[in-house]
Amino acid sequence: MNREGPSNKKIEGFYMYRFIDYYHNEVVLSFDDHPFSTDPKHVWVVCRYQNKWLLTKHSDRGYEFPGGKVEENETALEAAIREVKEETGGIVDTIDYIGQYKVRGKEKMIVKNIYYATIKELITQEDYLETYGPILLEEIPHNVQKNRQFSFIMKDGVLLKSLERIKQRFLTNVSGT
Repeated sequence: MNREGPSNKKIEGFYMYRFIDYYHNEVVLSFDDHPFSTDPKHVWVVCRYQNKWLLTKHSDRGYEFPGGKVEENETALEAAIREVKEETGGIVDTIDYIGQYKVRGKEKMIVKNIYYATIKELITQEDYLETYGPILLEEIPHNVQKNRQFSFIMKDGVLLKSLERIKQRFLTNVSGT
């Protein structure tokens, strides 16, 4: 495992990237179709609104893209749309599955679907649950891994590789990391 950066390799027919995250957990990312679980229990949504990145300010962790747990009787896609609305007030226009990653923590393993969403409208809400609501950025700072304003979720290779993938598939001439 390379602690300096990701290692890339094809494993079991899937192309995967391996990282060590902020808390020294192993993270494996793939842009293949649900390589770790067809029923993941977590989602993370990279959002754009009016040509800006739409994040939320988590009450404890800082700036991050919206995401969270899939609730009972809810699909991962439904959870992604709900989390964007709850944490930012954003109404999803389009949403696409990008990939999936798993984190092997000290006590458990979690699997998250990654989505890319465009937002058609931001609605002001009285409550954004565990966040302080929407944050709009022209670009994600180049030093995001060392920037204390940003959540640990934004500090490993998943963010960088996901932004690369999104720019390749959906965006042209967009600044970001």
